[in-house]
Amino acid sequence: MAAVILDKGLQRSTEGHALWVRFSHWILAASVLTLAVSGFIILMSHPRLYWGAVGNDLTPALFELPISRNYHHGGWTEPLTFFPGAGTGATAIVSQARTYDIFNQNGWARSLHFLAAWFLIVAALIYLAAGLIGGHLRRHVIPRAGELSPRSLWQDILAHVHLPMPRAAGGPPYGPLQKLAYFGVVVLTLPLILVTGLAMAPAVTAAYPVLLDLFGGSQSARTIHFFAFVALMLFLAVHVAMVVLTGFRRQMRAMTLGD
Repeated sequence: MAAVILDKGLQRSTEGHALWVRFSHWILAASVLTLAVSGFIILMSHPRLYWGAVGNDLTPALFELPISRNYHHGGWTEPLTFFPGAGTGATAIVSQARTYDIFNQNGWARSLHFLAAWFLIVAALIYLAAGLIGGHLRRHVIPRAGELSPRSLWQDILAHVHLPMPRAAGGPPYGPLQKLAYFGVVVLTLPLILVTGLAMAPAVTAAYPVLLDLFGGSQSARTIHFFAFVALMLFLAVHVAMVVLTGFRRQMRAMTLGD
């Protein structure tokens, strides 16, 4: 979200964005954009979400996403079985061939997704370490008790829904809604995306099977991963909208040049 909205005729002091904040911000932005594109391609290859430890085209899905021709496909050929006369039960079926040409760009998308995730992790660690050491998280991200009062939150909501919105300062301090949004992303959403992503990696879960127990299986982790990333995309949509509505040029200058 944009920096704190200025009161009418009142110019609040602003600290501006530190160099490490600007650096980590743009690395995180590029990483999230790359993860969004590659993750969408991965999802197009298999637009089905499951709950539990197992999920594939031959098992019931929690729900399907209509985002590629792989959604509600044309069906399957006769199943292949272990031996003639074994029947078509779940334990007898070896595999089935699709009757349609699938969309499959899974290989490069997974490689790019994994690479971008490392950039996100490194940038997030830089942000967290510098934020904790310098007090940025305590001063500007973690909301204080007084800021979470119904009156304070309601006043901030009214300031955000009133159009045209006042111009915003290019940096902290932030308002209560901004702090709640940033806190939710930094402390809840991004860590959840990271851990569920690791829970889908066989090499990681082979060494740390507790991750599978934590989420009830890799397919459950994949579903949680999807919804956490949807929440992050909703945050980014609001974030960009607020930047545009409260002074795009001013805020872009503050996040690039620091003034």
